[in-house]
Amino acid sequence: MANTVMVTGADGFIGSHLTEELVKKGEKVKAFCYYNSFGKWGWIDTLDPHIKNEIEVFMGDIRDPYGVRTAMQGQDIVYHLAALIAIPFSYHSPDSYVDTNIKGTLNVLNAARDVGTKRLLVTSTSEVYGTAQYVPIDEKHPFQGQSPYSATKIGADRLAESFYRSFNLPVTIVRPFNTYGPRQSGRAVIPTIITQLLSGAKEIRLGSLTPTRDFNYVKDTAAGFMAIAACDKAVGEEINIATGREISIGDLANELIRQISPDAKIVCESERLRPEKSEVNRLLGCADKLRAMTGWAPAYTFEQGLAETTEWIRGHMDAFRTGVYSL
Repeated sequence: MANTVMVTGADGFIGSHLTEELVKKGEKVKAFCYYNSFGKWGWIDTLDPHIKNEIEVFMGDIRDPYGVRTAMQGQDIVYHLAALIAIPFSYHSPDSYVDTNIKGTLNVLNAARDVGTKRLLVTSTSEVYGTAQYVPIDEKHPFQGQSPYSATKIGADRLAESFYRSFNLPVTIVRPFNTYGPRQSGRAVIPTIITQLLSGAKEIRLGSLTPTRDFNYVKDTAAGFMAIAACDKAVGEEINIATGREISIGDLANELIRQISPDAKIVCESERLRPEKSEVNRLLGCADKLRAMTGWAPAYTFEQGLAETTEWIRGHMDAFRTGVYSL
């Protein structure tokens, strides 16, 4: 029998892919989407009608405990992905990150306890580790809040841990390293580079070029979530999703320039630079725990993922504002 599952943040980048894959798996899926007066379902609106018609959409706000509890009634598994994630925006609007990421997660945890959710997956981020103190970064690596965003995700993670330890809530903290792919917003680095190149720009404007990141293709990230949800031993654990491969932003940009527009040059813009002590200089993840528990492994190479992402963006350039720095 299919599980009843709910995805918070289903209208977003990773959430829409996870929702789509859950439907394909045969689950009975509820998509918790951010209420707006336009009646838009975010990326859910763009799914194949055969997929979209199988989804129950609940419009709400993760900051509202009543709506969250109402939505979670009768759900066997809840994937909690709703969050504010843009690091630059968190520098000048940190209150909104506390309300959404910490209080929103608390609402989900309380509701899960009240309605008897069988499995709850709380989404973390590799940003909670800060700049690597050793590599590859495993789940025992210390936490460091190098931005208001990462600090609120650390807070949300520790709340989730406390509900497992205090109330035996069947929660798992899922910690993806940087995810990319179709439907990602223009504020992220890979769409930033690709959209500038596809628009014909000869100067690609970026921030710091030296930081390294471990990039997961979004379909691999979604598969990681689903593998964790199916693993009973994952309850009470914190689990990385990572490839174990790192690339600098400069090398990434040069590879995309080579693929798309070989004549383009990179320009470093001061407004795109993060405060020196806030920049996470190195992220390289260890997914040994996930592999040992579930057998998960990336199905896509970085080159395959970049190619699919580029082709998707090429066909959806109207979804991006080129020439504008997006926070």
